[in-house]
Amino acid sequence: MKFHVALIATAAALAVAAPAAANEGRAEVRGGIAWAGGNEEAVAGVALGYDFDAGKTAFVGVEASADKVLVDGADVIWGLTGRAGAKLGDGKLFVAGGYTFAEGDDDWHLGGGYEHKLTSAAYLKVEYRRYFDVIDTNTATVGVGIRF
Repeated sequence: MKFHVALIATAAALAVAAPAAANEGRAEVRGGIAWAGGNEEAVAGVALGYDFDAGKTAFVGVEASADKVLVDGADVIWGLTGRAGAKLGDGKLFVAGGYTFAEGDDDWHLGGGYEHKLTSAAYLKVEYRRYFDVIDTNTATVGVGIRF
């Protein structure tokens, strides 16, 4: 598990250290629902990421995250995610994919979402993720964050 934490910390440090230009760092909190096999539970998490401009209408980004299903005994799920999408006025429409690390249950995830600018520094985000194979879970979350 120490390797996973070191990997996430390194990715976050690289994202923050990247040149500013029109690129931007972001930090967010999120919450929503996770479902699998007929069961539904609340989920909450945090993320730290960095988006890079890929022209006037596109972007790519990286994100390190920690999410937890809010039930006794559930492990924190650590994630490293890449995302790419389109800039649409005050918003960003994106697809995302990456790798998830949990206590003995490492897994791939895919998803997508929309991020909308509320102010020059604040945004609101909705996202869906599907975790495959071992975890085999879906999540739908709403988040609020700041850009820096």
